[in-house]
Amino acid sequence: MGIAEQEAQIQQIDALHEQLAAYRPYEGDTLVQLRKYYRLGLTWTSNAIEGSSYTESETKILLEDGVTVAGKTLRETMAALGHAKAYDYMFTLMGKRGIAEQDILAMHGMLDGGMEIGTAGEYRTTAVFVTGTAFKFPSAGEVPALMQILFEQTIPSLASLHPAVQSAKIHKEIVAIHPFSDGNGRVARLAMNTILVQHGYMPVQIYPVIRREYIDSLRHAQTQGDDSDFIELVLQQEIESQKEVLRIIKE
Repeated sequence: MGIAEQEAQIQQIDALHEQLAAYRPYEGDTLVQLRKYYRLGLTWTSNAIEGSSYTESETKILLEDGVTVAGKTLRETMAALGHAKAYDYMFTLMGKRGIAEQDILAMHGMLDGGMEIGTAGEYRTTAVFVTGTAFKFPSAGEVPALMQILFEQTIPSLASLHPAVQSAKIHKEIVAIHPFSDGNGRVARLAMNTILVQHGYMPVQIYPVIRREYIDSLRHAQTQGDDSDFIELVLQQEIESQKEVLRIIKE
């Protein structure tokens, strides 16, 4: 796909955005149900991408009923609870435009017990070793300066782009810096969705069924310097998310 296809996706996103506008503002039970829908969906999909064995229905039981599932590790359980907490924090940023460094650190801190390695809410102090890619991640000593550049220069420079494209690029940049010992993907997806909801778009869910495509497009962006495949994947998932919400509201 190329620029023309990307523009066509953006046009479709904005057309669906217009359709959804007819049902705004979301209030009362509609708003409650939408937030619950994405709280469950984003928590399940984001952790499943990272290898959690929790199913969608098991995640629902944990988050909505407070019942743990037999046979699941403590780390998997804490990962779900932590992500749900970070999701709730994400919605406190709806009145803003953009995301700050302290927001990223705060959301990462909420992942806490769901991380296998590293310290919650703090940048890594060790090197990164990721199998399956030739990309050389920055050293730990470079991370604070790179994150400062990201928030003070890179993110402001993206402001003129469509929010869905902005969100994809911010996700890509966070993963490329890999600021944390663990939880980088989850935080990057939360940052991406923060930008989307701030602009009135639907959160993007990366389902386990497209995990390989998602990872491959990210690695291609890192190693080849071409993020078009990744952006197109995010745009398509935004389209699917909008269609699903339209279906839910109409029903």
